[in-house]
Amino acid sequence: MTTRQNLKARDIMHGEARCIGENGSLYEAARMMRDLDVGALPICGEDQRLKGMITDRDIVVRCCAEGHDLRNTRAGEFAGELHWIDADADLRDVLDLMENHQVKRVPVIDVKNGHRLVGMISESDLARNITDEQLAEFVSKIFTPH
Repeated sequence: MTTRQNLKARDIMHGEARCIGENGSLYEAARMMRDLDVGALPICGEDQRLKGMITDRDIVVRCCAEGHDLRNTRAGEFAGELHWIDADADLRDVLDLMENHQVKRVPVIDVKNGHRLVGMISESDLARNITDEQLAEFVSKIFTPH
């Protein structure tokens, strides 16, 4: 049995992450988020490799508020800086990455099997798998400006 001390990213992620294609519209992305009940989606290229992430906040603040047309704006335009974690990374590495970059969710990539997206780790996944002390430290680092 895996203990908290030796958990890997693949042990705590939720699998079967769904991507919006880089050429998919933000309208499609918003509908997928609604249907999947998620606040972010990975953006994948035609090669099925991870290109970025888009959040519901990106859609509202960077698209709607700036007057862009959701149906004609492509997800790939919002790919931005990307942080991901290897599926075999230790839990401490996951926490370090998320804390250092102040991200609330991170895509999980299986480097050994074609560098493919295999899941996502969110705050709720962490909360189920780390101690209360680790969770308190994580929250303080995520919500405290650098």
